[in-house]
Amino acid sequence: MGKKEYNRIKNVLAEKNKTQTWLAEKLDVDFVTVSRYANNHNQPPLEVLAKIAALLGVKTKDLIND
Repeated sequence: MGKKEYNRIKNVLAEKNKTQTWLAEKLDVDFVTVSRYANNHNQPPLEVLAKIAALLGVKTKDLIND
């Protein structure tokens, strides 16, 4: 059984033609932090998830897998 993917950050970044580096710069955090979010090693706090959604022009719920 594969690893559970709780968020879709990596997918939405690809859909929006944005990079993890771009997102790290916009959030003013290290690339490693965004990489860990995008690869589901860590989950962002809800307020950060909301900021990511705003930066990507999507609803917060669009970043969360059901």
